[in-house]
Order: sequence, then structure tokens, then C-alpha cells
Amino acid sequence: MDLAALPLLRLSDDAQSFSDAIGKSFRAFGFAIVRDHAIDPQLIARAWELTAEFFALPEAEKRRYHIAGIAGARGYTPFGTEIAKGATDHDLKEFWHVGRDLPPGHPLAASMPPNVWPERPAGFRETFSRLYAEFDRVGATILSRIAVHLGLGTDWFDPAIADGNSVLRLLHYPPVAAGEGGAIRAGAHEDINLITLLLGAEEAGLELLTKDGRWVGVAPPEGALVINIGDMLQRLTNHELPSTTHRVRNPSGDRADFSRYSMPFFLHLRSDFRFRTLPQCITADNPDRYPVDITADDYLQERLREIGLRN
Repeated sequence: MDLAALPLLRLSDDAQSFSDAIGKSFRAFGFAIVRDHAIDPQLIARAWELTAEFFALPEAEKRRYHIAGIAGARGYTPFGTEIAKGATDHDLKEFWHVGRDLPPGHPLAASMPPNVWPERPAGFRETFSRLYAEFDRVGATILSRIAVHLGLGTDWFDPAIADGNSVLRLLHYPPVAAGEGGAIRAGAHEDINLITLLLGAEEAGLELLTKDGRWVGVAPPEGALVINIGDMLQRLTNHELPSTTHRVRNPSGDRADFSRYSMPFFLHLRSDFRFRTLPQCITADNPDRYPVDITADDYLQERLREIGLRN
């Protein structure tokens, strides 16, 4: 297994072909690379500009948008806050979260706080509201293809993700200073959510851990999405679709003097969704690993404590 074996998929292909291809890639790697997703490249370019402008603001200004008590669910999370599960060093990153806006009185409002928007740069709210909606659209389409691969109806995930607790994260990894010790930009981890859709992996650093224990780099074409399985989908499928360990290593040489930016969209279930293992993923050789059900929000809060975002 090597980097060349990670295929480049096209979301514009017919549904069955894409379903077969992403299922094969997920089972081998837990990852896939997808192009032809139809997110406007001009919208993406504007989002990169605003991301860099926001993180270049003075630290004191950024921290005005750090909200205590919500585990980083919205707004700004300062540098060095998050830590990979089981790690000893905090990640070398800062980030901003955009979530779903719910109408007043919505039954899930308690688990999904309202968005926070910075006063500058101009156009931040409009741009990232649009981009969130686009990620939401593409993610739902990809999940419909995954459903077919699992022998489910194309609309199986629709009620499970309706008003889901999905989050768009704007990530900044500053230049790596000498004396960081064992810390890296993002320690080895698995994502919490159903699937992650990532823009920005063209800049070297993202690596996945293969089944034979090797770290290999993931370098998609410009504008392509890197898609990976999260622990929620792994749990739902009884580990038939594996959540793969990955990391963002530190750059070497001259690249250490440059920032790295990326935009992952963590596609989540509804907060009140109850995990019940898919029956077709339970066999005599693979008995149900999760006989006790749990809500998506309970699972999320447990994991947020593990990565240092909630006490």
C-alpha cells in the first residue's frame, strides 16, 4: 500500500460508480480524495483570504471571540488549547468554528449554541455562511453514496443529519518555532464525527497511518476534497468502515517559516440521534461491539473532554 494507491474520485460520476469507488477506498484507507464537488472555486479563494486575514489580527482581538463554557463549539479557540487523545503535548494550532444556526425555540438549541461573528475582516459572516451551506450540501450527497455502499437507501442518512451538529473549522498552524519539543501541528488522532470534508491538504503535512503501520502523506490536487471516516461512522458500521489515525506533521527546512491553513468540515449527526449498530454490519465473525446505545451528543461531549476542549 502506498500513496499512489489512494484513488482520485469524481463526485460527478454516476451514483453507483462513485458509491463503489468510495466504499473501496474507505475500506482500504479510511480516506478518499474527491474532486468535481461543484463548490465555487471563487468562494473557496475568498474563504482562504478571509481566513488568513482573521488569524493575522492581534491576539487580544481574536480572544474577544473565545467563549468560555461551550467547549470551542463556536468562535475562536486559542493556540495550544486542543490536545490529541492520549497525547502529552498540545497541538500547534488555533482555530475558528462556524456551526449551524437554529431558529429560536428549536428543540436542539441547547446542544448547538448560536454562531459568533467577528467585526472584521469584512465579509466574514457572508462568506463562511455560504461555504458552510456548500459543505453541508456536498456532505449529504457523499453520505447518500456511502448509504448505497452499505446496502441502505440513498436517503437513509437524511433524517439522521437533519439539523445536524456539523462544524466548519478554520485552522491556522503558525510557523513552527524552535523549542517546541515533541509538539506537532496536529497529533495523531481520529475524528469524532461521521465524515470529514477537508480543503487545504495541498500544503504538505497531512499524513494517514496505513494498516501496516506506515505514515504516508496525502496530497490532493488543488481544490479537491480529502474525505475521511470519523469515529461515529465507524461505530455505526461496527468498524466495517474504519476511522483512520492521521496527523499533521511539522514542516522542515524553509517551510517551517510559513503558516499552514486548512478548512475541515466535520459532518455530524443530529444531537438526539441514537447510535444503534447497523444490523448488516453484525456477523458471527464481527459481533456487535456497541450493544448499549448512546446519543450523538453524549458521545460528542465524552470525546470533547478527551481532547481538552471540555472539562
